[in-house]
Amino acid sequence: MTVLGGYAVWTNTHPVQLSASIEIEAAPEQVWAVLTDLDAYPRWNPFITEAAVTSDDGLRPGATMRNRLEQNGETSTFTPTVLEVSAGRELRWLGKIGPGWIGDGEHRFVIERTGRDTVRLTQSEKFSGVAVPFATGSLKNDTLPQFRAMNSALKERVERLAAR
Repeated sequence: MTVLGGYAVWTNTHPVQLSASIEIEAAPEQVWAVLTDLDAYPRWNPFITEAAVTSDDGLRPGATMRNRLEQNGETSTFTPTVLEVSAGRELRWLGKIGPGWIGDGEHRFVIERTGRDTVRLTQSEKFSGVAVPFATGSLKNDTLPQFRAMNSALKERVERLAAR
């Protein structure tokens, strides 16, 4: 039992982290508007194909969401809790598999101004829990490319809308 407990502690203190960034020619507010327009996700987002706030009071810390992911021809749905909503800067949520020690994913979008009319969008996720070591290869080989695909699609949509 001690070994199992030690393994659980280790997996929660040594998370697997994924990160993908992209430069976008737009103001932070323009990127934020597209990122938080959850109703439009089915029209442009190849990774999170549906997203909705399922609790009252909209997108805010403590809100619950229902997100549908498409990956390798398979669909999965998860219900994260929103941790941070800072307009034009950061959106962060936490999804859990099981009671929390099996697998957690803290997903984060950070928008940083890099120039007068440019920003860097970084999408990242920190995965922890006892199941994560068994999924590390899939996370790096399958999930990280989905982050990049979403970032590219978001860039394309933001820049197209900004050009109008």
